[in-house]
Amino acid sequence: MQHGADPAELPLSDHPALLHRLRRDHLLQALLLLTVVLAVFDPRTPREYLRWLDPPTLAGLCGLLVLTQGVQMSGHVQRFALHLVARLRSERALAFVLVLIAAALATVLTNDVALFLIVPLTLAIDRIASVPRQRLVIFEALAVNAGSTFSPIGNPQNLLLWQHSGLDFLRYVAALAPAGAVLLGVLLIACGPAFPSVPLQIDESRVEHAPHRDTPLLAGSVLLLAAMVLALQWGFAVPAALVVIVIGVLFFRRVLASVDWLLLVTFAAMFVGLGHLAALPVVQSHVGALAWHDPRVTYAGGIVLSQLISNVPAAVTLQHYAPDLTLLAAAVNVGGSGLMIGSLANLIALRLDGSRGIGWRFHAWSVPYLAATAVLVALVTLRP
Repeated sequence: MQHGADPAELPLSDHPALLHRLRRDHLLQALLLLTVVLAVFDPRTPREYLRWLDPPTLAGLCGLLVLTQGVQMSGHVQRFALHLVARLRSERALAFVLVLIAAALATVLTNDVALFLIVPLTLAIDRIASVPRQRLVIFEALAVNAGSTFSPIGNPQNLLLWQHSGLDFLRYVAALAPAGAVLLGVLLIACGPAFPSVPLQIDESRVEHAPHRDTPLLAGSVLLLAAMVLALQWGFAVPAALVVIVIGVLFFRRVLASVDWLLLVTFAAMFVGLGHLAALPVVQSHVGALAWHDPRVTYAGGIVLSQLISNVPAAVTLQHYAPDLTLLAAAVNVGGSGLMIGSLANLIALRLDGSRGIGWRFHAWSVPYLAATAVLVALVTLRP
């Protein structure tokens, strides 16, 4: 196969040195420092650290990383990107299509899985056409958070709160639909000024050097990806991830070599560090002292805490205090935007893009987006 100079497809030995990458990864440095400091000054039992590490979620992310890398390296994503660009006339049309695809995928496949599919497609489009790649990836991160709000299985916090809410599937969807509509509607409106209506320019020289298609790799990756999603739904993430790794070692070692394993280290440090932070007695005492019977406190608290410890840990912490779990769900879904730590999906999107400066550009869009959607969702969800 001909892979060109795509860094995602180079052998492991050709990647930058591990220490060099660690020096550039300030988020990972901060999370590791937080984890070590808390472990020194507030040591806990191994069982607690294992619970915060959340092996099923980490295993699921591992499997998804490997399999979506297989899909990307098959060459079919690049071919589909070429067909998509050829049928769309402007950057604005491309942005609308990618945002809607990302939101729709997040509704049925969860926001993390949606990003593992849509961001590689965007990177492939960037290789053959001149597009604002960073901005597209940022909008896709916001789109999967918006789309996942519509579904009880769209993201981990929805699944958790739905299971404890006592509502059936359709009633939970109806309760979250107004918040999801606001989140997606504001994003689609923002696509207008964010992306100019200029024609897409295809670089023919890059099209000529597009990679050959590896259909067996695509078929195997897609089948295993579908099985991985089912395993996540049924609670078999760890054995499923082990199967994926074994198959990769036996048949697709170049795929394993190209996976961004430091991303998994970032997730692990985030789970342990933020989980430990949320469990500190001083944090728990201050959270418990608030008047959670007031819907305004539930709504504002869910958003603010999501900015500090991410929306999944915020949902886990606040479910014991907030009486209205659907309102809490709306709050932590809104809180997924704003700071990039607000949602795991944000970190996935920015890391999959991997370009310098995307973090600052993400906040330039996501913070105003949070301010606007927080007010609008409050108007449609808070009861007098």
